[in-house]
Amino acid sequence: MAYDLEEQEKIATLKAWWQQYGNLATWLLVAVLAAYSGWAGWQYHVRTQAVQASALYDELMEAAGKKDNAKVQRAAGDMESKFGRTVYATMGALVAAKSAFDANDLKTAKTQLQWAIEHGNDEYQAVARLRLAGVLLDEKAYDEALKTLAADTRPQFAAAVNDRKGDVLAAQNKLVEARAAYKAALDATDKKNPGRQLIELKLESVGGTVAEEKKPAAPAA
Repeated sequence: MAYDLEEQEKIATLKAWWQQYGNLATWLLVAVLAAYSGWAGWQYHVRTQAVQASALYDELMEAAGKKDNAKVQRAAGDMESKFGRTVYATMGALVAAKSAFDANDLKTAKTQLQWAIEHGNDEYQAVARLRLAGVLLDEKAYDEALKTLAADTRPQFAAAVNDRKGDVLAAQNKLVEARAAYKAALDATDKKNPGRQLIELKLESVGGTVAEEKKPAAPAA
């Protein structure tokens, strides 16, 4: 009988708790289930988007290999409008910019690079800025090119950014500033990087000098 009374007390306590908190518990459970369902649905959506974007990117690359700029631009536009949040869209914009540049369509090249700057991650933004500055340099839009390069970038892009700044400044015949930019590019470039030689040549072409590396002293006899 004691056991029955204890069970009855537990049931009574549970009923009382349910009467007071039952609705709240139900709503919380519904909210948790809905959140999980939404999260699972979003993950499925993201995976589906990535697969579709990847297939379209393959088509874009095939068109680029055939130098079919019109098809490249159509594919890039589709990726940007339908799969703009995927990394494939940013990569596609960079490829489309190169395709347009090779076709001498600088306006489209700049548009694609600007899209990559606005939608890509830090690395792709830096690459797009460097390429956009190169297009602007070809157009002799020097101030705009320098403005594009003025944005903060990750340290690994410091050499490339300063090298491109040197190119723009040299084109403006601002030789003092160009030397400083090339020197900064050289300082940020690993000594084993084969690109150092080209930067050195640029530095010397604007009147700069490349400091000779100090050799270790010979051991005493």
